[in-house]
Amino acid sequence: MSYCLICQSFIQTEVTWSNFLFPNKASNLCEECQKKIEQIEGDICEKCGRQMKQQGLCSDCIRWETRGECKEVLEKNRAVFQYNSFMKEIISQWKYRGDYHLIEIFKPYILEVFDQHFSKLDSNFVMIPIPLTEERLYERAFNQSEAIAMIISKKSIIPSILKRDPTKTEKQSKKSKRARLESNNPFYLETGLNKTAVIVDDIYTTGTTIYHAAKTLKLAGCPHVYSFTLIR
Repeated sequence: MSYCLICQSFIQTEVTWSNFLFPNKASNLCEECQKKIEQIEGDICEKCGRQMKQQGLCSDCIRWETRGECKEVLEKNRAVFQYNSFMKEIISQWKYRGDYHLIEIFKPYILEVFDQHFSKLDSNFVMIPIPLTEERLYERAFNQSEAIAMIISKKSIIPSILKRDPTKTEKQSKKSKRARLESNNPFYLETGLNKTAVIVDDIYTTGTTIYHAAKTLKLAGCPHVYSFTLIR
């Protein structure tokens, strides 16, 4: 007997040889909730992975590529879900109300999409979850970026070597798009890093957080920087 992790309704599943041997990756969601989650598919922005109606670069990525200090610091971002109203509610419940167990909804999707886009990376790559300030970590009780990274790496702890300067940090969700794009880079490294890096975060909105982190890693010596986010 199982219940939907979002709406708590009972999930009636007919057991067949097919779903016994190959379980549905969304088996912890009821049929109605599954329909409301929109995976990114079809044509996407070549750089950030945003779903589009045609191939090429989206307007956000064109803007980043014309900024000299950020040009070519990020190879690509790939994401799993579109940020629709239903996903906003799930993220709010997971990230701000402390329902950590909701990570189980995302787990099979995360593994599938990460393997699809990053399986050919050098096995020596470093995973870099975006760090939180001590204040944010205390408020939420967990770092959502580390939670995603732990699923990919199958490790219990993913310490980030990326550091965040608390004097340069404000809540991005409270800022306008223009203010986000013009915000200071809060990240730094205490040592060089001559390895391919994959930045991990929960949401890619304007790209400011990802590009700040990517720029920091490139300056530290990373030959290639990628990013993986749950949502775009």
